[in-house]
Amino acid sequence: MKQIHSSVVVDKDAVIEDGVEIGPYTIIGPKTTIQSGTKIHGQAVIEYANIGKNCEIFNFSSIGKRPQDLKYQQEETFVSVGDGTTVREAVTINRGTAALGKTVVGKNCLLMSCAHVAHDCVLGDGVIVGYSTGLAGHVEVGDGAIFSGGCGVHQFCKIGKHAMISGGAKVVMDVIPYATAHGDRAVLVGLNIVGMKRSKMKLSEIDQVKAAYKILFSSKLILADALKKIDEIDSPFVREISDFIKHSNRGVMRP
Repeated sequence: MKQIHSSVVVDKDAVIEDGVEIGPYTIIGPKTTIQSGTKIHGQAVIEYANIGKNCEIFNFSSIGKRPQDLKYQQEETFVSVGDGTTVREAVTINRGTAALGKTVVGKNCLLMSCAHVAHDCVLGDGVIVGYSTGLAGHVEVGDGAIFSGGCGVHQFCKIGKHAMISGGAKVVMDVIPYATAHGDRAVLVGLNIVGMKRSKMKLSEIDQVKAAYKILFSSKLILADALKKIDEIDSPFVREISDFIKHSNRGVMRP
């Protein structure tokens, strides 16, 4: 059964499933689907979006408004928010442009207050975006990555799986999986050992990632030779790092 406050405005094109709760003065705009079990607090604005099951969206959030991109020409694009994701107060998630057509936030993510996810971003599952952190357009974020508060990420950057970005960091290059970065112009400062343990990686698997990191950044080999060396390590996690680097467009961050 739906629980929708009498002050809520719902567009005729919107689809709201049973089991949804919507607080006062919220606006549900066109081309929007809200799936069962989701709770939306008062005074949120949602349009051109698919909100998954069992999400919670807090007050003053804005999801699916048009992208802040001067190239945008009113094309019909969308936002997708995965099941179990929490969107805290005053978060903004802009819909995509013609470049990708959508902005994607995965399952079981946490977007803390005042975070911004710009057009055409793709966030994996279990991502945490801290207070006042901003992700510019076309940023890609792997599963389980964590951003502390006040981070800024340049457009088209890629953040690998289970990477951790420290508070206030300015990220202008790609961050390899399982690494930690911080700084005014962020640099790698090591591996996210805590994150790897939390993701149930074995100690032997973590040791393989450590070995690859040392080869990449401490061996003084040129990158092409270092990649050949780490490709000899029989590890799916090391292969993720190798593939990530090989497909980087902006270049990868270094210590």
